Amino acid sequence: MKLQFLGATRQVTGSQHLLQANGTKILIDCGMFQERECLGRNWEPSPYSAKGIDALLLTHAHVDHCGRVPKLVKEGFRGQILTTAASADLVDLILHDSAKIQAEDADYKKRRHRKERRRGKHPVEPLYTTADVDRTLPLLRPVSYEEEVKLSDDISVVFHDAGHILGSAIIEVKVRENGRSRRVLFSGDLGQQGKPIVRDPAVFASADVVVMESTYGDRDHEPGEDIESQIADVINRTVCSGGNVVVPIFAIERAQEFIYYISRLLHAGRIPQMPVFLDSPMAVDATAIFRRHRECFDVQAWQLISAGSSLFGFSGLQLVRTVEESKAINEQEDPAIILSTSGMCTAGRIKFHLRQNISREQSTILFVGYQAHGTLGRQILSGKKPRVRIHGRDYRIAARVEQIRGFSGHADRTAMMRWLGYLQTPPERLFLVHGEEKQALAFAKHIEENLNWKVTVPKYRDVVEMD
Repeated sequence: MKLQFLGATRQVTGSQHLLQANGTKILIDCGMFQERECLGRNWEPSPYSAKGIDALLLTHAHVDHCGRVPKLVKEGFRGQILTTAASADLVDLILHDSAKIQAEDADYKKRRHRKERRRGKHPVEPLYTTADVDRTLPLLRPVSYEEEVKLSDDISVVFHDAGHILGSAIIEVKVRENGRSRRVLFSGDLGQQGKPIVRDPAVFASADVVVMESTYGDRDHEPGEDIESQIADVINRTVCSGGNVVVPIFAIERAQEFIYYISRLLHAGRIPQMPVFLDSPMAVDATAIFRRHRECFDVQAWQLISAGSSLFGFSGLQLVRTVEESKAINEQEDPAIILSTSGMCTAGRIKFHLRQNISREQSTILFVGYQAHGTLGRQILSGKKPRVRIHGRDYRIAARVEQIRGFSGHADRTAMMRWLGYLQTPPERLFLVHGEEKQALAFAKHIEENLNWKVTVPKYRDVVEMD
């Protein structure tokens, strides 16, 4: 059995791993790189024959886990793509949105480069088109949680709840090779226990090989006020100043969670009635998918539904689809809450709202998600520079910059150690991925010191033989 690490190695994005056993080749995830210094990897040819891949398994529908799948199909992949039913619907949505954003950004960049008479570092062309996405979707095969699916006579897979976003999964691969059976776990992104809407992550008593995320490997989430109180405080202070609350939002899960909390605050009278714009066609469509896949909801969500409450709606919420509607938001004179993608400010409509608000002292830029190294979101949040570059121009940061950490969809160090603690015996191999180098190495040291397990933090394109 052989495992190659092709993304999310000592970094957060670009998740992709290649598992080979008994002549079968399986990819786990095929995500897009988003760190600025690694963007070029998205255009590089895959280091394997796409035609030779037998199956692709997707842990969930975030772009850093599924964003390069159409490129894989362009390169010749024709195998089946297994993922949960909810993830399959979200993948359809996110890939079409990704193709559209890439086309829009490429067109805008071409026009800007012509005007400035220069060339950019990377090709000014979309990685793939909507036509490529349409050729990809027929390969999707939705599976149910806990359903065992045979890929060959010697290999089967099972998808378990990961508690990260709707449809997210921990993937268990069972391999029989040379008369020996092995269980390989790919954690994907592990969620926190007790998060709204989705169920808690599944746990396991045994595993031979574990490939685990490490995003928060060097720390725990900060204790503090509950999320609703933090949101209320930011909104009320900004409204008093006469500004807008601009929230870079992830269209899947985070947008729905934020709407859920705003609804509760409004009904409790803790914030004033005001326009709330969900400026993301993908987030609007994702909310409809959430409503459709109630089989993923946890007990608390079902209790609210049974009581007649709406999880994702309230008076004053405006769902924005068209470009014209998006532009009209910035003509608003009264304070408003503006939720817009992308969550790390790497592309999309959020950049236009930042341009309008980041130099206004009255406004607040509120981050409710992780900001990867090298992204515009990280530059703003770090506060290291007084100005940031957006669409080729420099803007002074005068708006308040706030962050609510309790929103994180990732388990922190204590929660990840608890998840590992369910294993009754140490795995033969434990690999840490999906974390910046500092975090991954710190988590490896923490595991070695507290559990006395051997831990590996692979580098990009590392190959590990497990026999």
